[in-house]
Amino acid sequence: MAVIGAGVMGAGIAAHVANSGTPVVLLDVVPNGASKRSVLAETAVKNMLKANPAPLMHKQNVNLIKTGNLDDDLGMLAECDLIIEAVIENLEIKQVLDKQIDTVRKAGSIITSNTSTIPLAKLMNGLTDDFARDFAITHFFNPPRYLRLLEVVAGPHTRTDAVTALQTFCDRALGKSVVHCKDTPGFIANRIGILWTTCAIRFAFEDQLTVEEADAIVGRPMGIPKTGVFGLMDLVGIDLQPHVSASMLSSLPSQDMFRDLHQDSEFIAHMIREGYTGRKGKGGFYRMNKKEGKKVLEAINLTTQDYSSSKKIDLNIDEKINLKELVSRNDKYGEYAWSIISKIILDLFSSDPPYSSSLLLIDELKN
Repeated sequence: MAVIGAGVMGAGIAAHVANSGTPVVLLDVVPNGASKRSVLAETAVKNMLKANPAPLMHKQNVNLIKTGNLDDDLGMLAECDLIIEAVIENLEIKQVLDKQIDTVRKAGSIITSNTSTIPLAKLMNGLTDDFARDFAITHFFNPPRYLRLLEVVAGPHTRTDAVTALQTFCDRALGKSVVHCKDTPGFIANRIGILWTTCAIRFAFEDQLTVEEADAIVGRPMGIPKTGVFGLMDLVGIDLQPHVSASMLSSLPSQDMFRDLHQDSEFIAHMIREGYTGRKGKGGFYRMNKKEGKKVLEAINLTTQDYSSSKKIDLNIDEKINLKELVSRNDKYGEYAWSIISKIILDLFSSDPPYSSSLLLIDELKN
């Protein structure tokens, strides 16, 4: 196998492929002025050995990963049966890369994109019929070792046996629960999830909640992992968010709710410019700091951008899923929870924009 793109997701996929006992090639670009031409892939492999949560089941699995770069080592792809592209969420970059792959891959090899939002029809525009027959989308979720969901999208020309081979390998070798999706923007999980994160982040700023308060609410009480929304952004990479939003905005219908809810955030843009991109950067909405020789978890202030020791938030409710109790609270926590849940309900059940006519139904559902 091969994985192209040694970022957080690409490296995680490569590590989990190695966990299955499958040899994998990991390639990335040559950085400008780099003395080591394959430094991005090499650094990604080194980071696998110390990352938490660990992407490798056993450290010796790293020996199954061969590193390289796209300028010097593209020919390695000729040996691969499956090639997964996991580069930045940019249509033009992905299409240029697909054309490069097509010049060296062996006949019948399967190529997939790990895109989270870009429809397959757009990716295939301008590519050959032979490529289209061997192409699909495999959308892994971060971190790939631990999250079982895998969305697979096939195009109208994708070979049936290629889809079967993908499902078999990803199920039996990688331990994934494969869900077949239609070729729509964001597919299934991100179509809902991106709206959810957009609501949660925007309203946290507007309602003047702290990072810790927002994550306590948009977490286990909603059936969401304990990272919450801001912790999740740190995990997947804050710098990914603008690309994902831009991709959705370029594909969604003109009256889609996401367009109304989305707002560019100068606060987040400033974090990205300063290198605060999450766990892979200098920190994010959370960061680990050393005080008096001890590691201290800190959270960012959503007004001042200063960091202070993270505070545990006790909602005084059962942490198991209890949406009714959560949205019925007569305080800022209940209002924040309802502002998010109500938008998701509207998005799921209101198929004919504009959706404002459904607000009475939402009020009744809440009551």
